[in-house]
Amino acid sequence: MAFIVALLLLVGLMAARASRHSKKAPVADTRAPDFTLNAQDGKPVSLRDFRGHWVVLYFYPKDFTSGCTKEARNFQHDLALYEQKNAVILGVSGQDKASHEKFCAAEGLHFKLLADPHCELSQRYGSVVDLGVARLSARHTFLIDPAGVIRKVYLKVDPAGHSAEVLEDLSELQKATLQSSSSH
Repeated sequence: MAFIVALLLLVGLMAARASRHSKKAPVADTRAPDFTLNAQDGKPVSLRDFRGHWVVLYFYPKDFTSGCTKEARNFQHDLALYEQKNAVILGVSGQDKASHEKFCAAEGLHFKLLADPHCELSQRYGSVVDLGVARLSARHTFLIDPAGVIRKVYLKVDPAGHSAEVLEDLSELQKATLQSSSSH
């Protein structure tokens, strides 16, 4: 009986820890934290490399899992639409370059996946789930404008419809930007 109580306490403690994120996520209308991480091809990628472009910075838990695969496939399916809108997609998770390289090859992904093996960038964006024995990137997305300012934050992501949701918001933000600049 004592073993069962101890086991239940341990499971409860781990669940409580898993629900905590490392820090608060940055909010809309603030400067996006800059970073440099290696992509699946081993080359360093910095957020500042994409000034002048919209950036979809999405964090996901793990390569080759069902939700993450679905989300990545949908971003890939819509990639040409993002490119037409002057947007790039950057995925971030705690796996290493080799895992990302295999995932991209297996799924035919033509956008950058960035290796964050110690979840340091994920933590800076408030996108870490601490499981006690491991840390994973949380499923969050940040839509960043060409000046490097976060315009939209997604903390509750449904992998199945997320790319379509981000595309719609990107279109709305771009329209608002055009209207704002033409009225000045």
